[in-house]
Amino acid sequence: MWVRGEPERGEAGDPRADDDLATEAARGNRDALEVLLSRHFRFVHGICRRILNEPDDALDATQEALLAIARGIASFDGRSRFTTWCYRVTTNAALDEARRRNRRPIPVAEIPDRRATPAESHDEAADRLDVEAALATLSPEFRAAVALRDLAGLDYAEIAEILGIPPGTVRSRIARGRAALAERLADRRPGNHLDSSEHPTPRPH
Repeated sequence: MWVRGEPERGEAGDPRADDDLATEAARGNRDALEVLLSRHFRFVHGICRRILNEPDDALDATQEALLAIARGIASFDGRSRFTTWCYRVTTNAALDEARRRNRRPIPVAEIPDRRATPAESHDEAADRLDVEAALATLSPEFRAAVALRDLAGLDYAEIAEILGIPPGTVRSRIARGRAALAERLADRRPGNHLDSSEHPTPRPH
């Protein structure tokens, strides 16, 4: 199982569906659990990173989320999709980390710089940094709703189940979060207007 560091990247081609793997893992199949953790690491870490906006905190929350998934998989009963259950555990771990450290939105000046990889153009790297800096100005609860919708692609009912709030509140948080992102991105890059309606926010790749 992955513990702080780079996860194993094998098992990516396993043809079994998540829910089938989760059922096997709940019965004690360790290989099935390893496939699930490897398959969903990037999304788990991505959600934690966007909620917390601090690399070390995101890694801590990612580790806690993966440990919680491993410890709790025996309770998975298939009444919800594995991804819904997985992202609920992940979001709770990230929000717990935010509350534990009493995190406040990080000023834009404190967002750690991230150098573009050779494959990224200057504009792509700038877009990534702009979005991450704008996300950092939102509260963790708003970042969670936006990340689950625009990063994980979950529907409003799933996000409501994960966050334990009514679907109407989910819609409100996403709309307000996107509107705030649009405003902050426009402030940082004049002329760059982001539609805060149903169209997703530009997300880092």
